[in-house]
Amino acid sequence: MKRNTSIIILAAGKGVRMKSNLPKVAHLLAGKSLVEWVVTTAEHFKPEKIVVVVGYKKEVVIDCLSEFDNISFVEQKVQLGTGHAVYVTRDNFKNFDGTVIILPGDVPLLKEKTLENLINVHEEKQAVATVLTVDLDDPTSYGRIVRNDEGYVEKIVEHKDASEEIRKIKEINSGIFCFDAQELFSVLPKIGKDNSQSEMYLTDVLELLNKEGKPIAAVKVDDPIEVSGINSKEQLQELKKQYLSQK
Repeated sequence: MKRNTSIIILAAGKGVRMKSNLPKVAHLLAGKSLVEWVVTTAEHFKPEKIVVVVGYKKEVVIDCLSEFDNISFVEQKVQLGTGHAVYVTRDNFKNFDGTVIILPGDVPLLKEKTLENLINVHEEKQAVATVLTVDLDDPTSYGRIVRNDEGYVEKIVEHKDASEEIRKIKEINSGIFCFDAQELFSVLPKIGKDNSQSEMYLTDVLELLNKEGKPIAAVKVDDPIEVSGINSKEQLQELKKQYLSQK
């Protein structure tokens, strides 16, 4: 890795489908909160900054990370989507010129070598954005990766906004990205909320950058478990089984 690297971890959501008063990222896997797993992975890269976006029951999430001393917390007071969650961190990156990695706070089994590969490809291809993807047999509910003939990413289309043709695509967005920081924060204010969720989608940044003729790369991971986020207690139990089976 040649460029300065910083990491943003998205941990503001409630996780309604968890049916719990705990924030989703505060749930435990093998004795550690989900967000602790993600921060531990992030620390491996010795980033210049780790910024955690908090929101629902922020004190609980902050308390989960009390043993880490190199984290800044930014509050997303109203949850208006992933693009908005990253946008609220903008003041932390005013003078930062380097690579920003975006990680969901609920991907505990992401491997360091996978993230390292993502960063390396991002730099080798001189991309302004690089997304980690995976093929799923049933991609329902996930954003689809639309590539051009050269294999670069044209856009990511959320399932609810996708045509029948795009819904046939099996390659999905993991929610894990590398961005050129300057490019990211210059485009973020331009994304709108004209979609089924009326939210600012971080994924819309890729389409805007593509329209400017800037290269957007993708790296496909083999094992879906690595990038599995957790939306329900059933999914958490399944991930626990996977974790124990890998030990």
